[in-house]
Amino acid sequence: MSDRGWRGRLGPAVGIAPGARVDKFEIFFDLVFVFSFFNIARATAANIGDRQLLHALLVLAVLWWCWVAHTVVATRVRIGEGFVPVLMIAGMAALFCFALALPQAFMNSGGTEAGPVVVAISYVVIRAVHLALFLHAVRDDPVERRQLLRYAPEMSLSTALLLVAALLPGYLPDHMAAMVRDGLWISVVLLQYGTGLLARTWGWGVTSAEHWTERYDLILIIALGESVISIGLGSNLLGQPPTLPGVTAAVLGIVFSAAMWWIHYDVIGPAARIALHASQGRPRVLMARDAYAYLYLPMIAGILLFALGAEGIVHDIAQPGVPISKPAYGPDVPLLFSGVLCYLAGNMLFQWRTLRTLSWLRLGTVVLLGLGIPIAMPLPGLLALGVLAVILVGMIVIEVVVMSEGRHALRAAVFEERTAHEAAEAAYRARWHENPPDSHP
Repeated sequence: MSDRGWRGRLGPAVGIAPGARVDKFEIFFDLVFVFSFFNIARATAANIGDRQLLHALLVLAVLWWCWVAHTVVATRVRIGEGFVPVLMIAGMAALFCFALALPQAFMNSGGTEAGPVVVAISYVVIRAVHLALFLHAVRDDPVERRQLLRYAPEMSLSTALLLVAALLPGYLPDHMAAMVRDGLWISVVLLQYGTGLLARTWGWGVTSAEHWTERYDLILIIALGESVISIGLGSNLLGQPPTLPGVTAAVLGIVFSAAMWWIHYDVIGPAARIALHASQGRPRVLMARDAYAYLYLPMIAGILLFALGAEGIVHDIAQPGVPISKPAYGPDVPLLFSGVLCYLAGNMLFQWRTLRTLSWLRLGTVVLLGLGIPIAMPLPGLLALGVLAVILVGMIVIEVVVMSEGRHALRAAVFEERTAHEAAEAAYRARWHENPPDSHP
């Protein structure tokens, strides 16, 4: 690359090495997704209904597709190196505007369409940044450039549909405008994920399995962190004096978040990382797409639903003067249980796709969660939380006992891998003692 121009002065884009890890700028970029997840929860919690939940899931699906496009770009170039951060900051600004306007994304036009228009334009900018970076990454390979053009219909149509969804309903009666806007958003989601399935391995690969798995594991932790924030801030635990029922409910909220962390990161996540490392070529790409790009979405959607239900229950429990025997309000218990059920079912599908195994204990827990919804609905909120805690903690305790040998074998394999990797790094860096690198800039 020439040293002329701003790209030359900032430095070239750096490719991804086979053993690359997530860099600091990628974690910085994720901060905007923290706000995005939080704002989806806030907008939905303000008025929970069937249509509001549909809107939340549609927005989450479109937001997640932006994330998938971002990670595909990050398989080719380092997001935090050379001139790339400049473009990514523009993408962050667009994503932040996208998140700010999410609560108005489906508003019926009452003389203004500012929210839907901001969402659509921000989405166009985000996708344009990803396209520019990917075009730069494949600029020297005409075959890959042609393969990239196969994604052009999805990118063009999805952005066009969002713009139409922002502008067209303003010219329609309100009852028709809502249906048209919902239909257009559903079309966008079907187009995006359908194209991903049809595209298969067009024009991309996973050079570093370590980078890919770590990237997705971090975003799942971010979603779990958002659930903690929603329970604390959304339920107004900080805005009133602590009470014993409120503190108990808050502790149970942490137990649930920790249980969902354990469900994935104790065994399934580390084993899946090894499985992706062991695969190569087209099988690796398909596993990365199916297990991570697609099956993480139901897990994150489950976390969102769980957070909405837990927030509502904890809010009522923590309210001073509210009888502790009062049953949970409206959809809170179904959201709580169905959110955990969705998360666990998504994780089981992830396990099947990566490891080709299935846990009958977890399958039984899914059935138990489904049966527990009508049982827990008439119960006091604190008792409903307790029932869910018993189910999740009981499943984890049984798994720890039954899978003890397998868990130890997995940890031994991971420890051996890390030891060998760190020994190779130490041997490489030992050369610095003999020939120290130039300390001058």
